[in-house]
Amino acid sequence: MLTRITLADYEVDEHLGFLPGVEPLRRLPDAYAEWDEIASAMPKLLRMGRARDLLKQVPLLDTTALRTPAEVERAMLLLSYFAHGYLNDSDPPMSSIPANIAVPWHAVATRLGRPPILAYASHQLHNWGRIDPAGPVELDNLLRLQDFLGGMDDDWFVMAHVAIEAAAAPGLVAMVRAQDAASSGDLDAAAAQLRAVASSIDAMRATLTRLPERCDPYIYYNRVRLFLFGSKNNPAFPDGIVYEGVEEYCGAAQYFSGETGAQSAIIPFHAEALGIEHQNDPLNDFMMSLRDYIPPRHRAFIEEIGPRVDLRGAVLSRRPTEAVAAYNACIEAMRNFHDLHLRYAASYVHKQGRTSNANDNETGTGGTPFMKYLKLHLDNISAHAIEVS
Repeated sequence: MLTRITLADYEVDEHLGFLPGVEPLRRLPDAYAEWDEIASAMPKLLRMGRARDLLKQVPLLDTTALRTPAEVERAMLLLSYFAHGYLNDSDPPMSSIPANIAVPWHAVATRLGRPPILAYASHQLHNWGRIDPAGPVELDNLLRLQDFLGGMDDDWFVMAHVAIEAAAAPGLVAMVRAQDAASSGDLDAAAAQLRAVASSIDAMRATLTRLPERCDPYIYYNRVRLFLFGSKNNPAFPDGIVYEGVEEYCGAAQYFSGETGAQSAIIPFHAEALGIEHQNDPLNDFMMSLRDYIPPRHRAFIEEIGPRVDLRGAVLSRRPTEAVAAYNACIEAMRNFHDLHLRYAASYVHKQGRTSNANDNETGTGGTPFMKYLKLHLDNISAHAIEVS
């Protein structure tokens, strides 16, 4: 008998999935008011190429006074933006982060169990609010709390991902229920839950189709993407990034992957639960390494809950028509989502001209040559469909 899963133990919200169940903070406690003020002023100065002077003035505050997880996440968000704004306020970018930013950034990152780099968890999961507080977490009711240069294209890109996370929530719940049903031998009930999973992934894709409405590929590539890179496999940082004043690094340069949607826990969880295995290739190795950037409890949800039941094996062993159809619907939904992502990778990145080492159109913001391997993974997902006997 399977142990009953409590989603909250993995920081998964029944209604919002991997998003926090309570909206992220819009301000820190008064002791950190200067950080909020600088964050508010930074976008205008970035547009003028004058932000670095402002960011040198970020006060080095003691982060131990941050009491709640929400406060620590807000600090991580602001310090991540300060650091990436500081680095990229020129072309070529700087290769070191001053101690006034690096030291508190490393401290809050350590508390959160994530590297000190702008990652998906800060850029999306903890960077949103509702326009109508009583309304749903959907694309037309979302606003972004912190940005770099500002503008609808930049904000829409982030908000689309937030809305996708919310759309994924019913599928996460349904997948756990499908596992429970399959474990007890009730494949009819498992089939019903798998159909709900497929519907959730379809809803994610429907949200993703709206990305071009207010996020233009040219503007994304030339204004938004630049700030998302890390130092790993990045030609703009061949010698890594130095975090000044961080004793744990002893002055050595660090190499971390930048922000990428592949740091979301949704697809890795569903892939584990559906028994999708990818062949060994650079993209698969890269995807596994990105789990270090996923919040620790979400990572545990992928690795502990994802494979706890062999759903694919259960369906294969008996091949009931409804369960096979429902499982294959999940595979098809996953394939369709990945296919749209591949097409966006082509139009938003690959087809845009390479402008500098700091914005390489052959390398993803996470640090991998993506186009070749995305197609391979797309084909591999399709190969997991179960033949009807």
